[in-house]
Amino acid sequence: MTRPTATAPLVAAGPSGASGAPTGRRLLAGVVPGRALTLSEHTAAHGHLPRVHGRLLGPHRHPLVAELARAGIGGRGGAGFPFGRKLEAVARARRRPVVVVNVAESEPAAAKDAVLSSLAPHLVLDGAEVAARLVGAREVVLWTHGRDGTVPASYRAALRERRRGRGLFRVVEGPDRYVAGESSAIVRFLSGGPAKPTMTPPRVSDRGVDGRPTLLSNAETYAHVALVARHGAAWFRSVGTPEEPGTLLVTLSGAVERPGVVEVPFGTPVADVLAAAGGLTEPVTAVLAGGYGGGFLPFERVRHLSLTRAAFRDADGDLGVGLLAFLPARRCGVAETDRLVGWLAGESAGQCGPCRHGLPAMARAWHHLATAGDPAAPGLLRRWSDMVVGRGACHHPDGVAQLVRSALAVFPSDVDRHLTRGRCAGCDEPAVLPVPQVPGPRRWGRR
Repeated sequence: MTRPTATAPLVAAGPSGASGAPTGRRLLAGVVPGRALTLSEHTAAHGHLPRVHGRLLGPHRHPLVAELARAGIGGRGGAGFPFGRKLEAVARARRRPVVVVNVAESEPAAAKDAVLSSLAPHLVLDGAEVAARLVGAREVVLWTHGRDGTVPASYRAALRERRRGRGLFRVVEGPDRYVAGESSAIVRFLSGGPAKPTMTPPRVSDRGVDGRPTLLSNAETYAHVALVARHGAAWFRSVGTPEEPGTLLVTLSGAVERPGVVEVPFGTPVADVLAAAGGLTEPVTAVLAGGYGGGFLPFERVRHLSLTRAAFRDADGDLGVGLLAFLPARRCGVAETDRLVGWLAGESAGQCGPCRHGLPAMARAWHHLATAGDPAAPGLLRRWSDMVVGRGACHHPDGVAQLVRSALAVFPSDVDRHLTRGRCAGCDEPAVLPVPQVPGPRRWGRR
C-alpha cells in the first residue's frame, strides 16, 4: 500500500461532536485539492489574524493567553500534552526562547501533517507566529525532512507571500529517520549535533535549542492555536468532548475505500469515521492504532470506540498520531509485524542498551517466528518486551515493545499457524503497512 497523499484529503462534514454541535471543515476550511491555499484564499476562509502585542506573563499579559488555556488544546503530535502548559513553561524562562514547529511526519503510514502543510500552510504559520509573539521569541523553526519535497516547498512558497512575520521563520530539513522526529532529537540537531534523542530531564521547554527554552509542538497543534486566536475558546470547544475538545486529523489506511485524511471532532464514533472514507473494502480483523509505536487492536473492539485518547487507552490502545490502519482478514498479522519490527529496530538511535541489544534481539526472534516457526520466539518476545520498557533514552523501545505485545495478543491464530507450518505466503506479499526501503543490510543483523 502506498502512503496516503496530500493531494486528495478526505474531510468529514457530517458527523456531530459529543456536544451535538454541527461540524465541518476547520483546519481544512476552503482547501483546494492538489495545491496550497494562497494567502488571500486563506484569509477569505479564516479571516485576518489578530495582532498580538504583549507578553504571556507580567502586567501586559495578553487576553489570548486565557483563551488558549480555556480552549484546552492538546498536542496533536502523539502525546496529547496540553499546549497551554508548554507555553507557560517557556515564557517563565529567563533567556529568550525559540519556537519550533515539528512538521517531520516520522510515521510512514501517517499523512495528516503532510496534508495540512501542503494545503493550508498559512494556518500553521499563523499559529506559530502567535505563539512566538506571546513568548517573545524572535525565531520560529519549521522542522521538516527530505522524504517529500512538497512540504518544505509549500512553506517556502507561503513565506514568500507573507510580509508580516516573514523574517521570523526559517525552514530546516532534517534527516528522514523515525527517531529524528522526537523532540530532544530535533533540539539536538538544531543545536549542531546528531538528530538522536537525549535523556530527559531537562525538558526542551527549559533547555532546548542552543540551551534556550524551546516551545516545540506539532504542526496541527499550531494550526489549532491560529483558530483559537481568531474564534476563541468557546467556538473551539463547541465540538469534541469536554475532556478532549476540538477536531483532529486522522489518517485512514489499509482496507478502506478512500485512504487519506479526515478531519472530525474528538468523540466521533469510529464507524462514522469509516463512513467518511467510504467504508471498508473487505473483512478486517485488526486495526493498527496510533502509529507504529502504538499497537494492534481487534477490529470488533475498535469499531465500537469513539475517537478519544481516553477511549483508546481504556481499550489497551493508543490514538497516538491519529493513525487507523485497517488490516484485511486475509493478510497474516505475523508477516506484517515482522516487517514493522525489523524496520523499527533498524531505525533506532543505537545509543542505549534497549536500542543496541534489545530491539535487534526482538527483531531476530520475530523473524524466526515468521520464517521458521521458532517455538521459543513467543516467550522470548514477551520477556524481552518487558525488559526494554522504560529503560531507553527515549520512548522508541517502549513503542516497539507495545507493538510486539499487541501483535502476539491480537493474532494468536496466525502465531499458531507459523509455529505449526513455518513461513506463510504472507511473508512474500506486498505490505499493507508501508515500510520505507532502507539501502544496505539491516543494522540489526538480518541479511
